[in-house]
Amino acid sequence: MGSKVADLLYWKDTRTSGAVFTGLMASLLCLLHFSIVSVAAHLALLGLCATISLRVYRKVLQAVHRGDGTNPFQAYLDMDLTLTQEQTERLSQQIASLVVSTATQLRHFFLVEDLVDSLKLALLFYILTFVGAIFNGLTLVILGVVALFTIPLLYRQHQAQIDQYVGLVTNQLSHIKAKIRAKIPGTGTPAASAVSRSKAKAE
Repeated sequence: MGSKVADLLYWKDTRTSGAVFTGLMASLLCLLHFSIVSVAAHLALLGLCATISLRVYRKVLQAVHRGDGTNPFQAYLDMDLTLTQEQTERLSQQIASLVVSTATQLRHFFLVEDLVDSLKLALLFYILTFVGAIFNGLTLVILGVVALFTIPLLYRQHQAQIDQYVGLVTNQLSHIKAKIRAKIPGTGTPAASAVSRSKAKAE
């Protein structure tokens, strides 16, 4: 599944990637002008019209003795979609693990387990308030889809240069983060904290 998504985003099959990208963009642009209920209903109606047309076409071929009249989607109808007990248990464990992991992260940020991490999240939300004043959620989704289908391809074409700049930015951010931690009481490195505790005990 992961490899198929990667192939899609890297445009290995131009026709498939173009079709998916065009379909997503057309749906999202429709949502900008129409309600989600209207767009969903029209897409469902379009899909039903296509499948019903194919089914009737096969019946017409059978009537003129040019086909057996079988359902063109019979192979999909014969697919077994039921889950075994093992698959159900595995899926339940994955969902439970995701829920617990999410709850742990939320607790870490909102209950200020690490002050610097909580401050970074607060800064992110503060920036998002300005972003939200300029763009609505659907516009951000559209920009995200465009980025998904362009950034991976650009990264593959210019990987060396991008990695170099990202490394420089990461180093600068690490230095800034270390300076902030050093200035905030109780957020020093574990080694420094251990040294401080040992000095206190010695005294």
